[in-house]
Amino acid sequence: MTGERPIGEDDLQALVDGRLSSSRRDAVKAYLADHPETAEQVEREIEHREALRTRLAFKAQEPIPSRLRITNLVAARRRSPLVRPATFAAALAWLTIGGILGAWGGVWWTSRAYMQAAALTVADNAIAAHRIYVGERLHPVEVPADQEAHLVQWLSRRVGKQLIAPNLNAQGYRLIGGRLLPDSGEAAAQFMYENVGGNRLTLYARSGGNEAQTSFRFEEQDGVSAFSWIDKGLSYVVSAKADRAQLLPIAEAIYKQFEATSDPAKGRL
Repeated sequence: MTGERPIGEDDLQALVDGRLSSSRRDAVKAYLADHPETAEQVEREIEHREALRTRLAFKAQEPIPSRLRITNLVAARRRSPLVRPATFAAALAWLTIGGILGAWGGVWWTSRAYMQAAALTVADNAIAAHRIYVGERLHPVEVPADQEAHLVQWLSRRVGKQLIAPNLNAQGYRLIGGRLLPDSGEAAAQFMYENVGGNRLTLYARSGGNEAQTSFRFEEQDGVSAFSWIDKGLSYVVSAKADRAQLLPIAEAIYKQFEATSDPAKGRL
């Protein structure tokens, strides 16, 4: 809005904390309406904050012990020039419980923002690699599908995590091979698939995810759709020229197959 300062992290954190001024509320809401990804992140932060409030609600509802009430503390101080350390610590704990929520929210927001930025970088790199190689007719892959065992072993060793080449026959795609790619100083694996119509799909995987697990994140860039997620230290991105409804079951199938290989109770594929 003309004449107003740009929307910043302080505004978004204030919205999450429930302390955004009314004069900024309309501007922030307009900003979020134009930035749906940020709006989704803000909504998640609000949910996390409310969950934290719920966990600590029992403490906030407890009555303040009489010995910690201000009048009694003042009276005790008048009787003795020294306040016992234990009493002072207890009073401080009660006074700072509200501050814990605000501090936790700020730390959570910062760490989540950093991880979101990292996830976006991996997804952007995966989509860029998809664009480059799906159009190749002579050399779309380094190692063809008839050497799948070697391909998986090679890429797993270079990425540093056990990989598989998911079987997507049920989704109408067959593996045609894969290749090794660089990604921000890390090794990344790309598996390529093709359906009977000649449309190609790629699965991109690299180590370095900062979270144990994240939910699916969808984005679309100039006709290429992608679902990305993090699971057990690996970042995954599946990309194709397909709409969200078509790509989601494929992403879910890939996720389930990787889960099955990492869970001994489910066995290996």
